Amino acid sequence: MFRHPTRRAAMALAAGAFAWAAALPAVAQDIKERTIKFAFQNPLEHPQGQGAKKFADLVAQKSGGKIQVKLFAGGALGGDVQTVSALQGGTVEMTVLNAGILTAQVKEFAVFDFPFLFANAKEADAVTDGPVGKALLAKLADKNIIGLGYWDLGFRNLTNSKRPIQKLEDIAGLKIRVIQSPIYVDLFNALGANATPMPFPEVYPALEQKAIDGQENPLTVIRANKFSEVQKHLAITRHVYNPQALIVGKKLWDAMSPAEKKIISDAADEATAFQRQLSRGQADEALADLKKAGMQVTEFTPAELQRVRDKVKPVVDKHAAAVGEDTVKAFYAEIAKVRGK
Repeated sequence: MFRHPTRRAAMALAAGAFAWAAALPAVAQDIKERTIKFAFQNPLEHPQGQGAKKFADLVAQKSGGKIQVKLFAGGALGGDVQTVSALQGGTVEMTVLNAGILTAQVKEFAVFDFPFLFANAKEADAVTDGPVGKALLAKLADKNIIGLGYWDLGFRNLTNSKRPIQKLEDIAGLKIRVIQSPIYVDLFNALGANATPMPFPEVYPALEQKAIDGQENPLTVIRANKFSEVQKHLAITRHVYNPQALIVGKKLWDAMSPAEKKIISDAADEATAFQRQLSRGQADEALADLKKAGMQVTEFTPAELQRVRDKVKPVVDKHAAAVGEDTVKAFYAEIAKVRGK
């Protein structure tokens, strides 16, 4: 025969149910409905775009669909410099960009654009994931930016529409688009080129209209943006390795609960591992595709490469002084550790 529970038992049962219900959604209650604008320069099919999509999917999953990340690919909201300004002002919440572009906010970031700094991705990861890379990200907080980590863009190479680059002198006189960072201007001017800083969304039309002769970017970027349609010559120079800073606006970050911050941080870590693997795996594939598209590929001999290194050493010395001796020493010390293992 069914018996109703006593009043005390019923109250205990209700109290237990209430406590369970209150505890379970406690984290969920800390997660608000949000839409995060995430802007970047490359198309969605590029490893940068695929990393952003992975991040968006992870955030949606971890937040139970409450936090949505809206992607603005291909420079839809402007170039990198414009996007960083919008992020600081709060009209864009996230971006990923060449770490060296953040030199305008924190001067020490210029070290990432030193030519021939890293020999391979392993060295770059050791620096960016270690105390040196983390310390640089921490400096961004005073500029209304929160650093979440570093993605991979790869080693930069030089393209142009005029002639094959086989020796240092072949670069002389070429009008080359560079990113909006002082060290890139000095680097290509030192090599005899006419360095032309320009926002990325303007590069393809400028190449097409012959307003510039060439540009320099990693192989995956050259392929994804179809530069082979307007550039005939590709020189494998590997002159700069690009770690990409994944950043979020402090305005959004400060408005988030600890639970929301953990979702964003955890998703960033997972997306970083995914993006790096994808990006590095596609570099050789991109080179093969560019050759198939008709680009003529050249590479410096070891002796010629040393001539290029010697030519740009004054640029490194100049910017090392501006960055600060302690930061530069710390970078080279971390790289030496990896090379010694």
